[in-house]
Amino acid sequence: MEPSTIRELDDWMTAHCYPDSYAIGNRIIGEGYGLYHDGNLFVWFYTERGVRDNLRCFQTESEAVAHAFAAITGDKTANRHLIGFVTDKIQKQALLTELDARGIKYGEDKIPFGGLYDRRSRIFLFGCDIRRVADLQEKYGPWQHRD
Repeated sequence: MEPSTIRELDDWMTAHCYPDSYAIGNRIIGEGYGLYHDGNLFVWFYTERGVRDNLRCFQTESEAVAHAFAAITGDKTANRHLIGFVTDKIQKQALLTELDARGIKYGEDKIPFGGLYDRRSRIFLFGCDIRRVADLQEKYGPWQHRD
């Protein structure tokens, strides 16, 4: 059942392990989309560098929540969690092997980090699989690599 109130949407996001990537309910973000109640209107907005741009206003909470829910569930990155941030191919393969052994689906990308020849692999999990990998987060997470 789809949520129809901001509270229900926030609860749905929590139940489905969405990180705080949208400003819904009490979720605070530095940059991105969100929904708030302003007097008689419900406002879908985008914020960047402390500047909020109101994108669309709704007369009812249920209309606003339906719009937000469609945007959130349509965003393929909204429920992803960073599990690994690695430079070493052996370390990366060890992490991927462990995820495969646990039957956990993942995504990967590579980003330049400290220059032309310093590329890092980021490994992401989706949804509530994040609850199954606390040990791997400690071992492979971005806070473990300060090279």
